[in-house]
Amino acid sequence: IEQRPSIVAEAAGHQAVGAFGAALVGAGIDFLITSAGALSSASLRAELDEASRTGGAKWDICSGAVGGLDILAAARLSGLDDVLYTSRKSPMAWRGTPAEKLIDLETLTESVTFYEGSAQAAAHDYPQNANVAATIAIMGAGFERTRVQLIADPAATRNTHEVSFRSGCADVDIRIAGKPSPDNPKTSLTTGYALAAQLLQMTRHAR
Repeated sequence: IEQRPSIVAEAAGHQAVGAFGAALVGAGIDFLITSAGALSSASLRAELDEASRTGGAKWDICSGAVGGLDILAAARLSGLDDVLYTSRKSPMAWRGTPAEKLIDLETLTESVTFYEGSAQAAAHDYPQNANVAATIAIMGAGFERTRVQLIADPAATRNTHEVSFRSGCADVDIRIAGKPSPDNPKTSLTTGYALAAQLLQMTRHAR
């Protein structure tokens, strides 16, 4: 904060959003969030909004591994129905998550849907995998009205994100097959490029 940057981009996980977000925005520094799952906390969203009113800065969400957020936001104004996000990844991408207690990731031979529920619960239980679910929920129908399916597929070579929704202005089905990060298969390579692109756009506007 003492260095007075115009923008701070978070790429450090859910705890970092809660630890630093409100202080940055309250100090007049724009804050770009990659770990959108942290925003499943209504109190944290309220804290960021209050800091924005006080400090005059903005907080925003990086689109990350998913696209089509512009039409989702537009469709929300016309009334959204039946918002479904499906994440399909290789079993190794689900290691270190509650999925390990539900299925045997090491011996899986066919695709298994191991989670079906709200974006609220998915963002809490699968924080490193469900940031996309949180982003879709915030831009669309909210955490409780956004349904999520998580799939472990031994045949998957990409991190596949599917978004389907019906609305008053359009019916939309989006499928993105992102290449997994070689350093962290839980994350799509797209996320880093999306963060860079959004920062470039924000800094151009700042000029």
